[in-house]
Amino acid sequence: MSTIEIFIALLLLFMAVPDLCKKLSRPALVFPVFVIVGIALRPLLGEEIATLLSAAGEVGFLLLLFEVGLEIDLPPLKELTQPLRFIYFWILLQYPLVIALASCVGLTPAEAMLSAAALTGCSVGMAYPAWKHHPGLDNGTRQFALHVMLLLETVAIIAFAAETTALKNGLHWNLILKLLGVAGVIILVGYFARHFTRLFQKVLQSATHWRTHLVVLVVLVICAIGERLGLAAPKTAFFLGLFMSRAEHEGKGLEEFTAPVSKRFLIPLFFVALGMKVDSALLFSWTALFALGSAGMVIGVRQVLHRRWLRFGNANSFLLLCPNLTIVALGAVTLTEKHSDAAAGWVLLTGLFLTISAIVLLPRPVTDKTNHFGGDDDLGGFVEASSSPPNKSA
Repeated sequence: MSTIEIFIALLLLFMAVPDLCKKLSRPALVFPVFVIVGIALRPLLGEEIATLLSAAGEVGFLLLLFEVGLEIDLPPLKELTQPLRFIYFWILLQYPLVIALASCVGLTPAEAMLSAAALTGCSVGMAYPAWKHHPGLDNGTRQFALHVMLLLETVAIIAFAAETTALKNGLHWNLILKLLGVAGVIILVGYFARHFTRLFQKVLQSATHWRTHLVVLVVLVICAIGERLGLAAPKTAFFLGLFMSRAEHEGKGLEEFTAPVSKRFLIPLFFVALGMKVDSALLFSWTALFALGSAGMVIGVRQVLHRRWLRFGNANSFLLLCPNLTIVALGAVTLTEKHSDAAAGWVLLTGLFLTISAIVLLPRPVTDKTNHFGGDDDLGGFVEASSSPPNKSA
């Protein structure tokens, strides 16, 4: 296939897949489907086209991290006491399991720790449609579940910061300081972000016709400056999203302005490119079978934890904490950068199986007929999940 034919096919997929997921009442399946598309496309593409798509996908990766940062808008600490206690035991009881599974496929201790951070995280944007319409949750329990989801995503990001350093430089005592430093930054940003958003909101008000371009341009320019100053572009994008999490214009979050570029093209392209990094032969290997078994084992352990000790909501409410593909993608990219293709493949496939299983087993979310753009819900409800930060909607 030529380059033009590939992009025609991808654009058609980017248009059709959200609508298909909408009809299935599973809007959160959009990203998993794009990963599967990428795996299927790999044998059909030449090295030159694969490199081109991967390079374009890197921009989508930055926008994805920016939007992950936008999702995290933590409430006052007094509201997080019970959720923090919950995730302490939730993570503590699952880390040994994931580390043991990772060791079985030959991952190093640092890679196993990073995999545990990825697989115990939660993708709030993906789980939000199901959370919003999940039956059996009263107002208090629904708020508790949302706080747990936000904290699991936040803790995963903090753990990534330390474990990525461990993967690059080995285990050192200063990892604890780095971990505390990142946690401190997130807490400070969570409380003071509103003071940094006023200027940005004024700019949005004046840029009547170029708001989408402006927001994306600001993200990329600041990421480029961050790289020049020695801060990795992905971390810059995440912290920028964290600072801008409370920025709004006319009642709309920044995600609504970036969606035409990010959610409709660049972020899907990133997930396709991520799938392309997985050798299709891996799907018929022992690694894929073990990844499927790992996902099933994690869900089984979570079900036991939910029923016996960490219960909230109804019998399957724990599945709200299982979609984690965006967090897993961060781990897979890090492992790929370290040339750990086998490790990245296992982590990505385990997260993919875990996310798809949770989304399918959860009750179908009821999507609105119109989205926040004022037109038809052409993204299958996914814009609804991520265009207005879930913590603001709670």
